[in-house]
Amino acid sequence: MTRFLLRRVLFALLLVLVVSSAAILLTRLAPGDLTADLGLEATPEEIARTRARFGLDRSIAAQWALWLSHAARFDFGDSYLYNRPVSELVARSARNTAALAAVALAGATMVGIPLGIYTGSRRSGGLTALVRGASLLCLSVPPLLTSLVFVWIAGRTGWLPVGGMSSVGASGLDWGAWISDLAWHLPLPALALALPIAATLERLQAQSMGDTVRQPFVSAAAARGLSHRGLVLRHAWRASLRPVCALYGIVIGALLSGSFAVEYVTSWPGLGRLMFDALRARDIYLVAGCAATGALFLAFGSLISDLLLAVADPRVRDTEGAP
Repeated sequence: MTRFLLRRVLFALLLVLVVSSAAILLTRLAPGDLTADLGLEATPEEIARTRARFGLDRSIAAQWALWLSHAARFDFGDSYLYNRPVSELVARSARNTAALAAVALAGATMVGIPLGIYTGSRRSGGLTALVRGASLLCLSVPPLLTSLVFVWIAGRTGWLPVGGMSSVGASGLDWGAWISDLAWHLPLPALALALPIAATLERLQAQSMGDTVRQPFVSAAAARGLSHRGLVLRHAWRASLRPVCALYGIVIGALLSGSFAVEYVTSWPGLGRLMFDALRARDIYLVAGCAATGALFLAFGSLISDLLLAVADPRVRDTEGAP
């Protein structure tokens, strides 16, 4: 297990290095640079100072090496767009995305897994067909469209705020009132993120459960007189978890990396929205910081997936520990 964790940590570091380096390279290769935002009235001296400040007067290799040497000391440079340290901006946005992702993932898990167990263990019936149809619909509708529909409903009904993470003046509220205000803003973006994930988990769990209940060990347990509920929950469910666990960690990583569409439409100040603004402004160090954080979250999700697999199927531990 120690070697297993060490390999995953090394993989995470390599992934962060490759993704952040690719972000710097692609941002430099894109037409134009951040000095375009200085406007037509900017003097050549002002443009030159700005380019020198952000390393744009160096070659790509020299700028990458300089950035890497500072990043090794946890100094990811300054943001041109916000004129603040990148680490501060990314940390705040990552916390906001993590809060949204945790709510969306919890809701999707509590809905998708039980429904998948039900539809996978019961091959026919009106409720089974209804759940399958709803899952296919949620999988077919992109999160961008779902977000727009929810924002439109919120705007027409006034049930929920149409966007943002807090109300105007929420910074002056006490702790309890601020939590209540946050809870009022969470459902709309969380639901837009949770619906396709819940549908994915339901379909995957249903397919795996359907395959598992036909296995010989399940038939043997049924022959001993075990009830259908006990058969499903005590025998079939754990054996059906492997494909779900394999996907679950990837879902965590993808959620924590930030959802561009949902965060932008709902004005949620998370990592996805920050990355969009950084790309639009060609804020090279902010782009690299967001990309590195997203890659770190993906690696974390992959690690969680591997650990869940090791718990659900001991054969995975044996395979990883083999020389």
